[in-house]
Amino acid sequence: MHLQISAFLLFALFTAGHSLFCNQCPGQQSSCDQIPCPSGFSSCFAATAYASALGSSTSLATVKSCAPANGCPSGSINLGNVKLTSYCCSTDLCNKDDAPDPSNNMPNGNLCYTCVGVDCTAKMACTGSEDRCMKATWTLGGQTLGVKGCVSKSICDAASLVPNVKGISCCQGNLCNGAKSITQSFLFLCFPLLSFILMH
Repeated sequence: MHLQISAFLLFALFTAGHSLFCNQCPGQQSSCDQIPCPSGFSSCFAATAYASALGSSTSLATVKSCAPANGCPSGSINLGNVKLTSYCCSTDLCNKDDAPDPSNNMPNGNLCYTCVGVDCTAKMACTGSEDRCMKATWTLGGQTLGVKGCVSKSICDAASLVPNVKGISCCQGNLCNGAKSITQSFLFLCFPLLSFILMH
């Protein structure tokens, strides 16, 4: 009996002091560091972002790191010219694989409005796990900026944690996020939003 109690206490002490280890690769690095996660960060994540500019120039970035348990979404977001996929896991170094290339996702039949400049009447086909349409506003320097597109439910739920972002809403159904122009380009919103998702 004493041996069982001792074994249980030893196991409890070991697991209480164990910190999750994740791969950390900020940006375009070819190698990752293996880091212990800080307190409150109980997940590992990997995210891949794809951006295309006017014309044919494109860029792809992959980021991996630790993530807080309550803000680690798995899924994708598609804003037209900017797409992102991510996944989360909770065992040591489980984020060794890159998130899927979001430019390769297949259309899933859902349609949402997106913004091209300040015009938000363009329609886009959602892909992969993007089962919601979304719209959001963000306040920066007294200006209100907006964005629309396709999103997975988990990404939309996590986006509500981004500072200065308000009016985030997700809906189900084709074109449920409404066609309306906004005051500024969506690029001003998507970079802070993507940075939050990639770095937190």
